[in-house]
Amino acid sequence: MIGFFMLTLVLIGAVFASVYFAEVIANRVGQPYGALLLAVAVTVIEVALIASILLSRTPGSEAIVRDSIFATIMIVCNGIVGTCLLVGAIKSGETVFKEEGANITLGLLITASTLAFVLPTYTTSSPGPNYTFVQLRGAAIACFVLYLTYVYAQTVRHKTMFLPPDFDQAEDDLLSHPKPSNKKTIFSAIGLMTSLIGVVLIAKTLAPVIWEGVNALGAPRAVVGILVACLVLLPESFTAIRQALDGKMQNCFNLALGSGLASVGLTIPVVAVISVVFGITLTLGLDAKSLVFLILTFILSMMTIAMGKATFAQGVMHIVVFVAYIRLSVNP
Repeated sequence: MIGFFMLTLVLIGAVFASVYFAEVIANRVGQPYGALLLAVAVTVIEVALIASILLSRTPGSEAIVRDSIFATIMIVCNGIVGTCLLVGAIKSGETVFKEEGANITLGLLITASTLAFVLPTYTTSSPGPNYTFVQLRGAAIACFVLYLTYVYAQTVRHKTMFLPPDFDQAEDDLLSHPKPSNKKTIFSAIGLMTSLIGVVLIAKTLAPVIWEGVNALGAPRAVVGILVACLVLLPESFTAIRQALDGKMQNCFNLALGSGLASVGLTIPVVAVISVVFGITLTLGLDAKSLVFLILTFILSMMTIAMGKATFAQGVMHIVVFVAYIRLSVNP
């Protein structure tokens, strides 16, 4: 038991360290590249945890991919976005952002989530809420293409749509906080790679223990996915809240929605390869309750970003949905 808690603390420390180093590099490269780098770093950590549980071949572990990524979507779209909207509204009355960039990200996230988690429930080529290997390969390629589309839109084609509305002010803020030196950036890059390797190694030992612990407590297996997502997104949540306190809601949307899209667009291709190589049939299709939460979340998200500004009311709605999701996941 003591070893378990020690490994947990080390894992949490490694997660925070990796995100810290990613933030240093992000400060060097600037926005929107910074948010993109953070999202990818967080996704690498999530993939490590999911793969560790999946390869343990514990009964029921074939659903960890669905449960973890779905939990990530609920956390980023409702928990993080809702908290940031509420914090920003309390400080400034209302939050302002560019709906164009947020709409692009949300649209890609809706498409990828539907392909990954909605359609498997309704396909007829295989029994149960899963794809055949051929169908899974097609869905994985589609999700990866959608994520590449997001990267291209954010960094090349429509870069200005993902920058804060008051871009000049944001540029002044950047100048008032000097960029890290080349030496510090290189050190951070090495630290990022080292900490991510540490997360992967610790996850290989710790993830199966978490799975067995949840089963021993008699909690629903979906709780494992929620725990994985919460652990992975914890440091990024603090980053998004700090951005909200600084009045940079655009960066909050880039972080939150970008992380959700990266979780689907990058994790699904990786686990699809694992599925084919090791002959593991993944359970991807959502049940009726989760499908309702997914639809509600996306409808609410579209309404939130439609006007390019939001008040505390939108924040409260997102948080209420998030709390309901957690409550009904623990006590279905």
